[in-house]
This record gives sequence, structure tokens and C-alpha cells, in this order.
Amino acid sequence: EVQLVESGGGLVQPGGSLRLSCVASGFTFRDFPMSWVRQVAGKGLEWVAAIETFDGFSYNPKYADSVRGRFTISRDNAKSTLYLQLNNLKTEDTAMYYCAKPRDGQGTIKRDNPTNMDRKGQGTQVTVSS
Repeated sequence: EVQLVESGGGLVQPGGSLRLSCVASGFTFRDFPMSWVRQVAGKGLEWVAAIETFDGFSYNPKYADSVRGRFTISRDNAKSTLYLQLNNLKTEDTAMYYCAKPRDGQGTIKRDNPTNMDRKGQGTQVTVSS
């Protein structure tokens, strides 16, 4: 069974940092591009970042305009773990953050259709407030 377990969220002041982790199991992690998406309470899913993989190496990180330059996506295929480093956090970054796996053969989850995925984890809450 595919499982995605996120952690690392919390309450942080504006300008602060967090590092989110997502441990994957139940599928061959190194074979799939992975993404982070987020959701503000009462609103739809927003695509945040994605990273591809080839021959065991990660490449081609992509970011939403709203987070580019502040967030960094990475992965450790040996540990089946996806990361998201969040720096210079803003109040508008407050959301539930999820890692997301695409369907077989889908390719990277598209920024304009973030709900089109195989599944996501239970999420980790990030709250940015002074």
C-alpha cells in the first residue's frame, strides 16, 4: 500500500524557516517525480514544487512563482524521502502541506491541475504568525 507521511510543520514567525519531510513507502520512490502541494483551509489545492528523478538522481526542480527563491525541494532516493526547505516564510504561506505522488506514467503533477494525482499524505500544518 502506498503511504506518504509528512512531518516538520509548526508555528513560526514571519521570516522564519522550517524543513518539511515526507517518508514514502509502498512503491518504488526513485522511479517517480514527486511534488509538494498545499491547501489553505476552505480553499483548493495549490501546487508548490516538484522534482524529477532519473537513474537514481534528482533533477529539474520546479517552483510556483509565489515560493521561488524561498523554498527548496529535494529528495533522497536511498531513504525514500522528499524534503521541502521553507525559508523567509510569509503569513500567506500558512497552509496544510502535502507531498503528492503521481499516477503510473502520469509524469510530474501539473501546476495547473494539482488535484490530478495518485495520492497525497495526511499533511503537516505550517502556520506563519507573529
